[in-house]
Parts: sequence; C-alpha cells; structure tokens
Amino acid sequence: MTEESTSLNFIEQIIADDLAAGFSPDKLRFRFPPEPNGYLHIGHAASICLNFGLGEQHNAPVNLRFDDTNPSKEEQEYVDAIKHDIQWLGFQWAAECYSSDYFQQLYDWAVQLIKENKAYVDNQSSEAMAAQKGTPTTPGVAGPNRDRSVAENLDLFERMKAGEFEQGSYALRAKIDMSSPNMLMRDPILYRIVKKAHHRTGNDWCIYPMYDWTHGESDYIEQISHSLCTLEFKMHRELYDWFLDQIYDPAKLRPKQREFARRNLSYTVMSKRKLLELVQNNTVKGWDDPRMPTISGLRRRGYTPNSIRKFSDLSGISKRDSVTDVSLLEYCIREDLNKTATRVMGVLDPVKLVITNYPTGKTEILTAENNPEDPNSGTHDLPFSGELYIEREDFKEEAGNKFFRLTLGNEVRLKSAYIIKGESVLKDADGNITEIHCTADLDSRSGSGTEASTRKVKGTIHWVSIQHAIKAEVREYDRLFLDEAPDSHEDKNFMEFVNPDSLKVIKEAYLELYLKEATLDDKFQFQRLGYFTLDKDSASDKLVFNKTVGLRDSWAKQKPVAASQNSQPAKQANQGGGQPQGQRSAINEIQKIAKKYTNLSGDKLAAARASIAKLAEEVSYEELEPLFQTAAKKVGTRIGAMITLGVLLNKGQERNSEIEAFISAGLADGNEELVKESEKL
Repeated sequence: MTEESTSLNFIEQIIADDLAAGFSPDKLRFRFPPEPNGYLHIGHAASICLNFGLGEQHNAPVNLRFDDTNPSKEEQEYVDAIKHDIQWLGFQWAAECYSSDYFQQLYDWAVQLIKENKAYVDNQSSEAMAAQKGTPTTPGVAGPNRDRSVAENLDLFERMKAGEFEQGSYALRAKIDMSSPNMLMRDPILYRIVKKAHHRTGNDWCIYPMYDWTHGESDYIEQISHSLCTLEFKMHRELYDWFLDQIYDPAKLRPKQREFARRNLSYTVMSKRKLLELVQNNTVKGWDDPRMPTISGLRRRGYTPNSIRKFSDLSGISKRDSVTDVSLLEYCIREDLNKTATRVMGVLDPVKLVITNYPTGKTEILTAENNPEDPNSGTHDLPFSGELYIEREDFKEEAGNKFFRLTLGNEVRLKSAYIIKGESVLKDADGNITEIHCTADLDSRSGSGTEASTRKVKGTIHWVSIQHAIKAEVREYDRLFLDEAPDSHEDKNFMEFVNPDSLKVIKEAYLELYLKEATLDDKFQFQRLGYFTLDKDSASDKLVFNKTVGLRDSWAKQKPVAASQNSQPAKQANQGGGQPQGQRSAINEIQKIAKKYTNLSGDKLAAARASIAKLAEEVSYEELEPLFQTAAKKVGTRIGAMITLGVLLNKGQERNSEIEAFISAGLADGNEELVKESEKL
C-alpha cells in the first residue's frame, strides 16, 4: 500500500480503487439524502462533509435530495432548515432533488413488478405480516395473498392509488424470498396507504413508496455513482441491489451502496425522534436551543462552520459504530475561536472597585488588542475610569500564597490598564463586600513606556468601567445530559439523565462598551472567562450573549479516566504463547529505535520506520499515550510515537483530544520528519 493510500479513509479508498480500475472520473456523482422530518445534527455533519468533500476532491457534482416519502412527519420548515445548514457549512449542491419528484416513475416501476409477478397486494394486518415473516433463526411462510393473480393485484393497486381503501388496510409487497436469512428480503412492503397531504404534492397521492424502494431507485434516476449510507443500512444493501436488478438498464450507470459508521457524540442523543421529544416537552426551547446537538443549535451557541468541518475531519470515517467524546468538538471550536475571536472584557459576577487616588470624574480611552493571535486584527478603544466592576471571585481579603488575584495589601494588574493595590473594603449588614477600595500606581499604565509600566506583578484581572459598561444577559450552558450515553440504558428512559443545571442565566452581567455594536456573526473571547456570541433574542436595549465554550475543558477533572473506554483494547499477546511482558518490550523497543531515528537516512531510515510500524502492531493505546508528553527536544521518540499512533488509528483506535493535541504539536514542530508523519494522520 502506498503512503498516499494509507492517508485515505476507506470510502475514499473505494473510490480511488474504482478509478484505478477504469471507472470514468466524469461519471462520479454523490448525494446527501436527508429526510425532512427534523433538523440536521452533528451526526449528519459527518455525511455532509463526506459527500460534499468527495465532490470537492474529485470536482464531481453532489445532489441534495430530500427523501420525502412520509407526509406524516415531513414539513417544509425542515426542508428550509436543512438547506440553510448545508450552505452555512460552506457547501453548495449541484441539483436540488426530491424523491417526490419521482413518485410517478416509482409507481410505474411498481406496476411493472406486478406484471412480472414480482409484487402483490396484501391486506393482512401488520401483526399478521410480522408473524408470517418468521424470526432471524426461523424462515418465514407465504401469506394467503402471495399468489394473487397479476390481474387482481393490478386492480387492487390501482384502487389503492385512487383512495378507495382506508389507511393501513392494504399494502403492496415485493415477492422475493420468505426463507431468506436476511429478513429484509422476506417480501418487504413497497407501498402503503397514507391519507395525509404531502408538503410538495399536496393530495395528489394517497399511497407512498417505502424508503427502501425509493432510495436506490432515486440514486439510479439521478445516476449517483456511490451511494454512501450509515451502517444500519448494511443489511439493506442486498435489497437495494435486488430492487435495482428489476429496473436496471445496462446502458446506464448502476449506483454502488457502501456504508460507514454514524457519528455518535457523548452526553447527548442523536435520534431525531428523541430530539423532537426534547422540543415537544419543552426540555429545550426549540430545535436551535444552544444545548441541542443540531447544527442550528451549535450555530446559535457560537460554533463556526470551520470548527464543525474540522471536527468531522478529525473524527474520521470508520467501519465501526463508536462514540466520539464531546470534548473533541469543544477542542475544535476553541482552536478556531482562539485564532479569530475578538478579545473583550465582561464581568459576570460583579463587585464594585474604587481607585481612591484616581482623579474624580476622569475618563481615559485605553487601547485594547483585538486578537494577539492575529497581528492584523487591529485594536479597539477601551474606556477607563476610577470606578470599575471586577469579578467577585477575583478578590479575597486574605488569601494564601497561591492566590494570585487581588487581596488587601497586594498588587495585581488591571488588564491593559494600571497596577492596583488592595487597601480596604466596605460591607453591608450581612457582611457581604459591597466595595473594594484600592490605590493605583498611576505611572504603570500598560503600553505607556514608563519604567513602572514594565513592572511585573503576579496576577492580572479583567474589569469594566462602571460609567461606560453595558448591562447584558449572559446564558451559560452545560451538557444537556449527565450520562455519557443517556439512551444506552435498557431499564431507564433517556429523559431521566437530563441535566437540571444545563442552563444558567445571568441577568446582570456588565460588558465593555465595544460590545454594544455586536452582531450575530461576531465571536468574542471574554478574557479569562471563555468564548461568547450574541444570541438572536437580543434587542437594542437588551443584549443577550451565549457562552460557546470555556477556555479549557472543565469536565476533564470531573470524570474518572476509564483506560479502556473509547480506546483500542490491549492486544492479547498470550494467545501466541507470549506474556503481557512482551507488550511492554514492544513499546520499549520502539523507544530504543526512535532515539536514533534523527541520525539515520536512506535505507537505514526506511528500515527503522518499518521496524517501528511492525512493533506498533503489538502496542496498545494505553502504552503509547504517555509518550505524547515526551519533551520536544526528544524528537526521535516523538516521531516513533507518531508512527505508532498511525498504526493504531488504522486499526480502529478512536481519536480523542489527547491524540489531536499530539498531532497538532507535531504539525507545528520544526523537524521535517515529524511534520511529515503528522501530516499522514
């Protein structure tokens, strides 16, 4: 396998192999086929990024096709939301299609099946059909209507279409194989009666095709080359192909269905039915509630298209269902906003601070840097006065030597302003501090060029000028569920794990004046607090900000680290007669070879890399992870760890925030070999 092929996910490799085998690149065509029965969520983003990403890679068209075959659950609202989400993510479809566009063609093909004695009308109850189908270990049996004549079936099907029968009384079934080991092949339903207006076709139809019948035929109509589905459709592939066999014209392209694992995220649910339940019972305030895993909810919370696309890229495309830790998603948005968000100051739990030696009534306009990560981001004005708000937790009357914020008798710097010293406090009748009185070193203003301005103190705190502050509401969000997998418990309903403290509303936060002109697209870092964005509930006289994410993962310290969870199990070395000791020697041997790696070249370098890759087959993630903390100067060991990591990832190891941080550090390193290995991952 070439280095290029090892960098491809297995879906990309399938397409590369097809092209290498002679498939014409100009026949490549992909599609994203959502059902418009809910809003898209972060799991759908994987499929969106996969299909549209393949289109971008191969300069191939990608259709947006709405599989709208169930008028009982589908609405135009969902169609509009889905289109908006895809465009917001930065993708544009080649053609906007609807399965309902093909209702007549699907009906005509169904009639053809009846004429060929490959479909029949059944009026058994759904319970009778289910019993007749058998079980996975026992074959089904033919029902009483399976041998109806072609003429009778054609007549009944036409009468179904004409609306003569009640909903649920008749169905059209394919006649395939009632003894097939694949139960989906045991005469599946093609059409059912649904007497409800369709969001596009109105009341033109009262019979609607089933998803399995519609999906593959729609791919065929649109000449989709690669039909990419999630793993639950793997058993459906045999049926997908049988349906295509019945209508396939060899002169046309035949779609190929392939499956990949769906994206699951910890501390949430991904079922649209369960998300709808959260909306309907008012656990959340709509599909775009910032606690929801929907793309619209993430957008409202302050997530960016880049962060979601990066998350989809880092999570990868795999063949096995797994759960991705939400901390990886949070890592992606932190990384993006750190580079782009404007730095501002806001105080969420204010206490008044008075600088007693600052001239009464004086106002200064200081200069605040917009983003130290971006030299071209510019600056903005920051009003300063002698009366400020600071965070209540940033002051203690008395504190130990590990408290580096404001205390009586000690100094801190006000961010972008002066060094101050705590002098005294005022308290109310209950002993609560109402004012902190300080003195300032008036020669120490940041950036003034004075000797005092370069003086070092242990702490820096943020603030806002009371005279110039704007009052705002701030909404802080926590994870919607307290359990990592709330819908995985057979004996409990997922609703039992809802976090009652997932939303905290701060009615009186005080923000610097610059935020008065904030727009919904702006992203801010409230210094020392986290990343925030303006909410759509804002009005000119009442700003509302959502907290997107904190500056660091606050959950990492709260949950125990389960070594085996979401990581590759250690290989059972003793199956071949060895002992667990052999695993340890493999990682030690990798370290031994890697120490000399940077001194090698040519064939010796290639041999060393091959040896590390071979030894890596015997290493578990738990053994490798400590090497992520190897000192930067030990670059050989880091290269060896990166090669080993690549082997584990290819074997199915789930990516996590530690892995992503290690890869990111490798990409930023000055050693070309380390960068090269990092780029492969």
